[in-house]
Amino acid sequence: MGIRERLASAGAEWGAALLVAVGAGVLRFWGLGRPRGLVFDETYYAKDAWALLRLGYEGSWPDRKTADPGILADPQVVPLSDAGAFVAHPPAGKWVIAVGEWAFGLDPFGWRFMTALLGTLSVLMLCRIGRRLFRSTVLGCLAGVLMAVDGLHLVMSRTALLDLVVMFFVLAAFGCLLLDRDGARARLADGQAATGWRPWRIAAGCLLGLAAATKWNGLYFLAFFVVLTLLWDVGARRVAGARRPYRAVLRRDAGPALPSLVPVAVVTYLVTWTGWFLSDDGYGRHWADGRGGPWSWIPAPLRSLWHYEALVYRFNVGLHTPHKYESNPWSWLVFGRPVLFHYESSGGGRVQTVLALGTPLLWWAACAALVYLLYRWALRRDWRAGAVLCAVGAGYLPWFLYQDRTVFSFYAVVFVPYLCLAVAMLLGALLGPPGAGRPRRVRGAVAAGVLVLLIVWNFVYFYPLYTGQSIPYDGWRARMWLDTWV
Repeated sequence: MGIRERLASAGAEWGAALLVAVGAGVLRFWGLGRPRGLVFDETYYAKDAWALLRLGYEGSWPDRKTADPGILADPQVVPLSDAGAFVAHPPAGKWVIAVGEWAFGLDPFGWRFMTALLGTLSVLMLCRIGRRLFRSTVLGCLAGVLMAVDGLHLVMSRTALLDLVVMFFVLAAFGCLLLDRDGARARLADGQAATGWRPWRIAAGCLLGLAAATKWNGLYFLAFFVVLTLLWDVGARRVAGARRPYRAVLRRDAGPALPSLVPVAVVTYLVTWTGWFLSDDGYGRHWADGRGGPWSWIPAPLRSLWHYEALVYRFNVGLHTPHKYESNPWSWLVFGRPVLFHYESSGGGRVQTVLALGTPLLWWAACAALVYLLYRWALRRDWRAGAVLCAVGAGYLPWFLYQDRTVFSFYAVVFVPYLCLAVAMLLGALLGPPGAGRPRRVRGAVAAGVLVLLIVWNFVYFYPLYTGQSIPYDGWRARMWLDTWV
């Protein structure tokens, strides 16, 4: 293929991905300021983001019944105090939200802008990641379309919470590791003894550090992805002819791999605390000043941060306060208990809701797709299935360790991209292998097309519940397919 043909092909691939992303962006930005209020935990993160802009650390606010009406009033009242406040999550995600507030102000559009932007960009990334993973523009863009019409991803893109920010950084890291894998295998195929400089792996370390600096569940992705990339290196060494691929990886790849992921992630994590380090009034900032002990050789700011993080860890692990919309992780894949972010009834028997519910048919199809991927990985040694399952496991399995903790189904947004990749891979199997006959391909295309159309219809049907649109009460009740959704 000549240069002109390659450029035309790349342009078509990018054009298709951009078209999907534009559609996703319209869905995420249209009416972004609705509902006009601090929805669910926006009351914490939107205000903490504003404090970071003004102070460099999370300051103190009066209780939400006092602060929230003033923020939404005209003229606006912002009762922020410079006294440091104890907060349950690191600052990176709130800095992301703060960018939108810096650009558009402390209002619903401003504090939701960046999650809507990241949600849109994540659809674009997934199209390209799927293209690289499956070597198919159709399947890559199909994965992007599925995520564009997932209700949970849409709701989290239109709400200033932290979980979608974690999803974005992790997905970007996953894409970087795919690029790193392909580059390393190409160098080994060219006869090089070492895989050489691997900037994409360093980029992945930075992104995983940002994910952990948004919410700590990003640390699980770091652990899972370290194992994943080392196993990819083993496979590359085996294909390159190494008689003992595990030994070859330990000798040549493990040494560079771990520093380019774990230490880079740690440094990135610490950098996100710069505003706190430079402050005098951040919560616990001077806890270690003047304290002796066996760890006194460590700089006092780092010991103060360690103490602060220990308090945060105990708070998060010990969070057992009952909540009406909490759910056990066992029910997440079938969305047994979605979270109602907003509910408002108006005259004439009409209601407005924002319900953090994944598109049901997409998630139920994903359950079947995960079973198919388990088969592909366990019995066919399909590395693509293993990669997707690894990412789903990193986002899902750790929550089973906290059976007594108060957790919510919307945490599952971090592995939504990989569910969409799983469904796309299943649809690819329905379409049949490239060498399949025409009747087989037609039957597969019809089956795959019907499933995609049903998922899109399902999204359209639930769309009013995702975006706070006013609908008749009977219409809302008809959409409560399971009693546990009410």
